Amino acid sequence: MREPRIGTPQQLRDPDYTPPLLTAIPLGLQHVLAMFVSNITPAVIIAGAAGFGLGSDSPDVPQTVYLIQMSMLFAGVATLVQTVGAGPVGARLPIVQGTSFAFVPIMIPLVAGKGVDGMAAITGGVLVGGLFHAALGTVVRRLRFALPPLVTGLVVLMIGLALVRVGVQYAAGGAAASGSDDYGSARGWALAVLVIVVTLGAKFFLRGMWGVAAVLIGLLAGYAAALALGEVEFDAVARAAVVAAPDPFRFGIELTAAAVIGFCSMAVISAIETVGDVSAIAKGGAGRAATDAEITGATYADGIGTAIAGLFGALPNTSFSQNVGLIAMTRVMSRHVVTIGALFLVVAGLVPKVGAVIATVPIEVLGGAVIVMFGLVAAAGTSILAEVRWNQRNMVVFGVALSVGLGLQLEPTALQQLPDTLQALLTTGLLPAAAIAVTLNLLLPERLPGDTDDGDG
Repeated sequence: MREPRIGTPQQLRDPDYTPPLLTAIPLGLQHVLAMFVSNITPAVIIAGAAGFGLGSDSPDVPQTVYLIQMSMLFAGVATLVQTVGAGPVGARLPIVQGTSFAFVPIMIPLVAGKGVDGMAAITGGVLVGGLFHAALGTVVRRLRFALPPLVTGLVVLMIGLALVRVGVQYAAGGAAASGSDDYGSARGWALAVLVIVVTLGAKFFLRGMWGVAAVLIGLLAGYAAALALGEVEFDAVARAAVVAAPDPFRFGIELTAAAVIGFCSMAVISAIETVGDVSAIAKGGAGRAATDAEITGATYADGIGTAIAGLFGALPNTSFSQNVGLIAMTRVMSRHVVTIGALFLVVAGLVPKVGAVIATVPIEVLGGAVIVMFGLVAAAGTSILAEVRWNQRNMVVFGVALSVGLGLQLEPTALQQLPDTLQALLTTGLLPAAAIAVTLNLLLPERLPGDTDDGDG
């Protein structure tokens, strides 16, 4: 699309500029497409871990539909808090909020096999963690010194490594099917591989919004194949309501030490991620540095959006980096474009039939998309780590943190003698790795004997 039909270069760099609606609406939808699959996937994973089920024949599928529905609704609400703002809350920049992958490794142990009881603990953690996250807005700029690329890259890498197992389990039929005759069937893997192949093809050979929505295109191809094979049931769609409001404290609320500590700890990482996204949007879209007010407002909105979601049993929100890249690609800085996308998410979140249709996607199809997405999360971590100067000092910090974190994740029974709260926190692998990396990075000298280079850590 030619620039004159959108606006002048100066207008395109202005967050307060509104392009013509015929342009603004497709651009807003493009933002939704870019984040849609990533936004709903954590809800599907947590629903599965809780034992709510994914197939339309599951008696608990309304719970899964509800979590998917809330992912859309509160991603839209949190995005509106960012783009429209209220007083000091909100960056008033084109920041797209969505359900955070970073918290998934923390949530899985809390909810695994516990159903509604586990979700009650998550609700308590999301609510307290969101309020703590919002409070970080007053100090977040001062925390950046403790989280250089050595630490943030390790954390992102650990998030990816913690989740890649989920992708393979889904492609094989889901953890609940492990041990059954159908687990790891050729049919299931064929669907997953089809999704991966189509996703890669769309990513590398399609342009514009089609390339941005590559994962969604791959999912649609896998879904069409599953439909042709008779693997999709629509009973739950027929039973789902046309319109439904969110249900306050849907799962109840329980304040557990593991959930509160885990969510508050990850809130620090999420806040720093948001600072990076705000800085990237301001630089890539407007050609300037982000202001203190924008960074502070974005962090406030991040936390408040998460806390509001927690009130209704939804999962934590954070800024979505893929949409930052989309702004850099389109060169349209308008926050009102993102507001339009947020309104689409809100409407979709109020229509349970949308969530019910998503819940009909076979788990193997979702597995193909998840393998791609979580692999890209791990790759993003290695990309950040590429900025590190790999002297002996930084290798020691990274090696020890990765060894302990990944080791505890792979062998959780090694901590079975510890209290349940500590087990839940440490066996995620993510929190101990982050804590060790931050501590060693702050305490170790900048140079170890034998180093010839100043460290970047």
